[in-house]
Amino acid sequence: MPVREILGKMIEFDDDGHLKNLNDWNEEIAKELAKEEGIPELTDRHWLVINYMRQEFQKIGDAPSIRKLTKESGVDTKELYQLFPKGPAKKAAKIAGLPKPKGCI
Repeated sequence: MPVREILGKMIEFDDDGHLKNLNDWNEEIAKELAKEEGIPELTDRHWLVINYMRQEFQKIGDAPSIRKLTKESGVDTKELYQLFPKGPAKKAAKIAGLPKPKGCI
């Protein structure tokens, strides 16, 4: 498992680049992960998706799919792709400190 230093803390990642330990996540880590994914700043709309994903993960043990995100988060498909370009569910899950959603390739 790859280990990287983020904000002075050594953090372990899985083979897909997602946090291995969910407890390593916090909002500052999320901001750094977003920058690594080409998102220079997280807006209120980004946080709406991130927080929704984290809540769903706590309930069901998996990050929600794009379909569920667009139906229940309050962010439609077009906006989701604008917020998290090139694979929004996977990218949002990564920034949210969650494993890759099962439906993502």
